[in-house]
Amino acid sequence: MQYVTDLHLHSKYSRAVSQNMILPVMNEWGRKKGLEILTTGDWTHPLWFRHIVDSLEEKKEGLFKIKNSKDKKDPFFILSTEISSIYSQGGKTRRIHNLIFSPTIQTVEKINKEFQRRAFNLSADGRPIIGLSSKDLLELVLSIDRTAFLIPCHVWTPWFSLYGSMSGFDSIEECFGEYSKYIFAIETGLSSDPEMNWRIKELGKRAIVSFSDSHSPAKMGREATVFELEDSTFKNIRRAIIAPNIKENWRNLPDRIAFTIEFYPEEGKYHFTGHRNCNVSQSPLETKKHGVICPVCKRPLTVGVMHRVEELASPEESQEIKTDPHGVKWVYDPAGKHPPFVKLVPLIEIVAESFSMTVSSQKVKTTYEEICQKLGSEIEIIFRAPIDEIKKSSGERIAEAISKVRGGNITIKPGFDGEYGVVKIWNEDEKEDPFILPKKDSNQLGLDF
Repeated sequence: MQYVTDLHLHSKYSRAVSQNMILPVMNEWGRKKGLEILTTGDWTHPLWFRHIVDSLEEKKEGLFKIKNSKDKKDPFFILSTEISSIYSQGGKTRRIHNLIFSPTIQTVEKINKEFQRRAFNLSADGRPIIGLSSKDLLELVLSIDRTAFLIPCHVWTPWFSLYGSMSGFDSIEECFGEYSKYIFAIETGLSSDPEMNWRIKELGKRAIVSFSDSHSPAKMGREATVFELEDSTFKNIRRAIIAPNIKENWRNLPDRIAFTIEFYPEEGKYHFTGHRNCNVSQSPLETKKHGVICPVCKRPLTVGVMHRVEELASPEESQEIKTDPHGVKWVYDPAGKHPPFVKLVPLIEIVAESFSMTVSSQKVKTTYEEICQKLGSEIEIIFRAPIDEIKKSSGERIAEAISKVRGGNITIKPGFDGEYGVVKIWNEDEKEDPFILPKKDSNQLGLDF
């Protein structure tokens, strides 16, 4: 059975996170989005951990539900949290973010107790900053529970990630040393997609997962990993993630990753190199030509994900594209090592552009709620609902927008230096803005869309 999962979320106790990120609200939005397994997130924070214990009950091995849940569509919750490791290695300050997945409440308590013994401040932030290296963190976790596991998250983000241009490493082995064999997967992050990661040799036998890293309920599920599982337990999820590392025939196993759902990486905040304050944005081709010094303020630019991928990656292979009966475009790994993926634009953004309004508009919010009530979950609407049914219930404009998103017939001005990219479903501005071009024309400017 397939399970749509978002296993990287934050609670209201993390910095810059909505106060609505509490388990009952996350549960409600999980149903609305069509997510079957969520994460609790932030279990190192004492108050949030208490909320987890008070609000959830274990229903399957290592998977929990809201206490007294009676709705079969209520999602499961898994125990995972993000840790920020800041330390010095190789003469350089490293800032690496990792996700830890725990099979039990008891394991969480033991890890938290060990963190407290080392005087880490767990109350300051739901995503705590610790002085342990990534390698030492993984060693500590495995010494407590060998069935727990760690996934480096948003691995290309410049400032806080494994491959980050500003504070990361050039390889998993450089970061984790002899413990690199226990790194079974990496998380793409919003500014990269699986295709970009397929080009990294050391990821050939590692799983590539995608989750939302959401700071608010409405953004849950903007990236997701769909598992094919024999049963919905922690053990089955762990097996699916480990499978590509140990089995050549992982596609035939009962527990495996079926596909991932991706944010358009161009829409991510660090896709291109640039300076937000100076309004400077460069494609990898332009960066290769002009360098990484800002032409306006003469300071170093924030090196974007695409440029960093080009530094570490093998030559790009041709895409293998297939379109399903619903008009959805799927991208397949030409080497056959990884599952396929599909890209989405969040439904509320589709509605907003259809009305030429912002996502905060009350009309947009009301229309979003009405569509979900009439047609089902957001994922069902974006990927499978018949276009004619969408047209009948929500109008021709929204139906056309969803059809264009399914086929990838959109344009995006790439994000850079903390600035999100701008999605255009209808490209009225292309004559005025040379950066907003159809994909078939993008190579003329070296824009690697």
